[in-house]
Amino acid sequence: MTARDFNPACGPLDPSSCDRLMSLQHRLGEVVDPFGVSTTIVRAQQAWLAHPKELTAAWWRFMGDLARVQSHHMVRATGLQAPDVIDVKPDDARWSEPVWEDLPFWDISKEWYLMCTHWLQDALYQTPGLPESERRRGAFWIRKWLNAVAPTNFFFTNPVAMRKFVETKGESLIRGLNNFVQDMREGDISMTDKRPFQVGSNLATTPGAVVFRNRVLEVIQYTPTTDKVHAVPLVIIAPWINKYYILDLNSKKSLVKHFVDQGFTVFITSWCNPGADMAEASFDDYIVDGIGQIVDVARTVTKSDKVNAVGYCLGGTGLAIYMAWLAKRHAKVEDMPVQSWTLFTTLTDFARPGDVEVFIDESGLQAIERTIDQKGFLDGKEMAMSFRMLRSNSLIWHYWVHNYLYGETPPAFDVLYWNVDTTRMPGNMHKYYLREFYLHNKLIQPNALTIAGEQIDLRTIKVPLYSVGAEEDHIAPWRQTFTLMGLVSGPKVYTLSTSGHILGIVNPPVNPPKRSYWSGEPLEGDTADDWKQRQSRTVGSWWEHWTTWLKPHSGELVKPPAMGNRTFKKLVDAPGTYVLVR
Repeated sequence: MTARDFNPACGPLDPSSCDRLMSLQHRLGEVVDPFGVSTTIVRAQQAWLAHPKELTAAWWRFMGDLARVQSHHMVRATGLQAPDVIDVKPDDARWSEPVWEDLPFWDISKEWYLMCTHWLQDALYQTPGLPESERRRGAFWIRKWLNAVAPTNFFFTNPVAMRKFVETKGESLIRGLNNFVQDMREGDISMTDKRPFQVGSNLATTPGAVVFRNRVLEVIQYTPTTDKVHAVPLVIIAPWINKYYILDLNSKKSLVKHFVDQGFTVFITSWCNPGADMAEASFDDYIVDGIGQIVDVARTVTKSDKVNAVGYCLGGTGLAIYMAWLAKRHAKVEDMPVQSWTLFTTLTDFARPGDVEVFIDESGLQAIERTIDQKGFLDGKEMAMSFRMLRSNSLIWHYWVHNYLYGETPPAFDVLYWNVDTTRMPGNMHKYYLREFYLHNKLIQPNALTIAGEQIDLRTIKVPLYSVGAEEDHIAPWRQTFTLMGLVSGPKVYTLSTSGHILGIVNPPVNPPKRSYWSGEPLEGDTADDWKQRQSRTVGSWWEHWTTWLKPHSGELVKPPAMGNRTFKKLVDAPGTYVLVR
């Protein structure tokens, strides 16, 4: 046997046997560890062993924490009070019950868990010589595992669950078991009581009609409530990652109703909920047959040459692509069919897409693509669970504990009902989106993407833009949404709302005000923080500020158009049929 006959991964095997063994290992890895977490952990171990000085320092930090926790343990074991060694973070609600502080046994349990958790996470994130992206990914997955094994998640290590069991004479655990069985039937952990809600009855109730339908979307036109309306209609591109009625929850929270009452003719996309039959639908289909189609319908019905376009989240990304596609086809800005455009929490630069970045690398995408290829689509529940993992303590384990260990029924909340009313993603389109945008970040590269026959460049867009970010958004971080301000060349205003990805947008004017915002025009070369330092905080809803900005782009007041016309006839009352498909 020669040296070249020996593969360190296979040992002294012939090449064909080695190839089969390597293939088996690869397939096993795809099943057991599709995101390559174990690889990151092994690399971290190797990196620490290669840096003995740093390893020794880390070890002594651990020994110091261990000594302090043991000292705390001894004091509490005698029944005396002592300040916590490892402080609970203010937003960590797992330890909010007084028993975790008052009784020594449970306080000691909490402190041991927190010490080990903090040390492991810090050690992985501080691994010397490991790329930053790999450190972040490894620390994320370690954190998810540590969250899962917290003592609060198990009946016999959760004193509150055991107390409720005694107080209810076992009924809490029986209710919890029933909740668990019901959730397993539905394939999800319930976040809200779904029974009080029905789309078309107490959700998505603004009067209107579907005036166009194709395989990609239904176009809903809303019934006017004013004697006169602005001549230029408002066209809203909802995200096809969820159903549109987040913008029409109820009469008090509906952005749609707000603008109908302000004298706007409003159209909105109600995207299809695709099955395997739409596996080959492309991104071009969603741009041309989706966004392009609703713009044409709105212009035809209202007899307006232009529309004011609005895009939310992924719908905003699609709108940005559509605007660049239009700019390539129309040399003059006055020839564009869009008078102004507005984006809500929209990423166009995916260099730092927030916490979701932990799923975006070659191994992660291959795992997602294998799931998609098996069905022809990505199930909305799988995507929703991925987003819930980003905040696993509050969005998974909180409900696990309250639903199953405490036997409680989650409260009814319309936003959470919408959140679990998921949609599917066509396989071909979604794979393209993840690779070309998230992985390769081609949207900000001039002429790197070809959409419906045109190479697009965001820098060619000169139509006035109003862009909204949300201060606590972990899905589309506001500083990353701000980067578009340095790309487009037309007039622009950026607005930053308090709250997150949903409640920062579902933000109606109320008295007294619940939220506030910053708004102003970016200067050339501004960073997000440069821009914010120059702005003053305004108490209230940015909806009112946006309405003031929008009206000069909306034309004169005219008689409301009919609901549909000879070309685009009324098909069915709102909310339509696509939104009801599960």
